[in-house]
Amino acid sequence: MNPIILAVLIVAVIGLVLGLALAVASIVMAVPVDKKAEAIRECLPGANCGACGFSGCDGYASALSKGITKNTALCAPGGNDVSAQIAEIAGLAAGSVKPSAAVVMCQGFCEKANTKMIYNGVESCQMAKQLFGGPKECIYGCIGLGDCVKACPYEAIHICDGVARVNPAMCKACKMCVKTCPNSLIKMMPLHEAKAAVLCVNKDKGAVTKKECQLGCIGCMKCVKACEFDAVKVENFCAKVDFNKCTGCGKCTDVCPVKCINLITLED
Repeated sequence: MNPIILAVLIVAVIGLVLGLALAVASIVMAVPVDKKAEAIRECLPGANCGACGFSGCDGYASALSKGITKNTALCAPGGNDVSAQIAEIAGLAAGSVKPSAAVVMCQGFCEKANTKMIYNGVESCQMAKQLFGGPKECIYGCIGLGDCVKACPYEAIHICDGVARVNPAMCKACKMCVKTCPNSLIKMMPLHEAKAAVLCVNKDKGAVTKKECQLGCIGCMKCVKACEFDAVKVENFCAKVDFNKCTGCGKCTDVCPVKCINLITLED
């Protein structure tokens, strides 16, 4: 037989055998498709932010399909519309997503917060923090180099006069910025409700804080005494507001001597 024809036949036979082997393997080793999970996944916005507590949208869809969770309202970016769609597919009761938005708890603007050095390096808050806590005297405040800006998939955050600020109308409450901030400055606040917020997380004593920032909390306790609903506490020389207890009366903001407590109503 012609050697060339023989070689072609051998290659063809080998290809046929391998093809059959792959076909059998694809049947034997096939992974069952979870159609319910796929349908749920199509409803989700695809942010893969992890705000639901699972490993992205695929993880949440799988957990709903397998009954690991029955809470259809864990997708903050999707809101109540997505919750209703999931409930219809999964045969569950639709939960209610409480609308919220991120707020940067700092007022350390350029003219208010003192600086200890000029930082020339990688434009990253995380990197700048490694160098004496950052360029500002207050090592707890916003460094202002935009790690949260880069992390936000909705372009809801911008740096304004050295401090990050969130546009609540564009924020989808995915919490990507919350996870990214090296100083844990970003908190979630409810929309459409007046709430008092302490825009400072400085843990230094009042005398030290005054030297670092004109708008820093000095832990004077006046807000605690003014609050009739036990919503304000001072811990580590800094006031904190429990949003669940706060009624938005504004009494704590009136007595704050440094005006670091703001009455905020976020609107989408």
